[in-house]
Amino acid sequence: MRPFTTLIDAATLATLDGDFLVFDCRFDITNAGWGEAEFAAAHLPGAQYLHLDRDLSSAITPESGRHPLPDPDTLARRLGALGVGSRCQIVAYDQANGAHAARLWWLARWIGHDAVAVLDGGIAAWRTAGLPLTAQVRSPPPRTLTAQVREGAWVDSAQVDALRARPGHLVVDARGADRFAGRNETIDPLAGHIPGARNHPFLANLGTDGRFLPADELRRRWDVMLGSVPPAGLVAMCGSGVTACHNLLALEHAGLAGGKLYAGSWSEWIRDPRRPVATGGH
Repeated sequence: MRPFTTLIDAATLATLDGDFLVFDCRFDITNAGWGEAEFAAAHLPGAQYLHLDRDLSSAITPESGRHPLPDPDTLARRLGALGVGSRCQIVAYDQANGAHAARLWWLARWIGHDAVAVLDGGIAAWRTAGLPLTAQVRSPPPRTLTAQVREGAWVDSAQVDALRARPGHLVVDARGADRFAGRNETIDPLAGHIPGARNHPFLANLGTDGRFLPADELRRRWDVMLGSVPPAGLVAMCGSGVTACHNLLALEHAGLAGGKLYAGSWSEWIRDPRRPVATGGH
């Protein structure tokens, strides 16, 4: 089985054979228990649940954003306990658009596991295809998975502050245009964006069907955003380092790899009142 490293469609996943595991990453920021309850009611056959707060993040600190990166060794042990081995294909899905599944995609790659893909269109696409769901929970035998962390895959607030005005670099914010501009902020205590950042809402990576745009169309759009900045000069951010992974997934699928994640993102940036804030813009 060739590895899937960005996206996989429902029809392909339904016929996938070999060493693979499926993870349900459904989550609702306004109701942290919703995804787990939905999983208990119905999920893809063989899927196991990973919770954004408990499994895909570490504990919040006074200096961190809302979803700090998990400890890489702890994440590797957790995935290994759920049956992931070094050659296992991981498939992540969420309720629809990949906003939360992309977090697992990025984290798996960060700890050195490249065979990870997001189900394009999520469980919604699976349902639309008329494919089966179940309430039964699979418990595969545990394996040993060792983290081989990719240093330099993410940046901290100090690095972002240094890079945001440096030629050859671009900070791209995945939040919606209203939040980026400082309007209608309902999640974080301070509205606005990092001065110099550009806005590319993660939903702009999707078509009207909730699935990712074709790779050539994604590349066209991201080439416009990047301009003369190389893909490796891009720093992806959002509110807390989750939907930023969606932009990095879109870039990877478009053949524009190398961008870094600002893991703390806006919710960490505003922890320090000395950091500048801008409003308006695009």
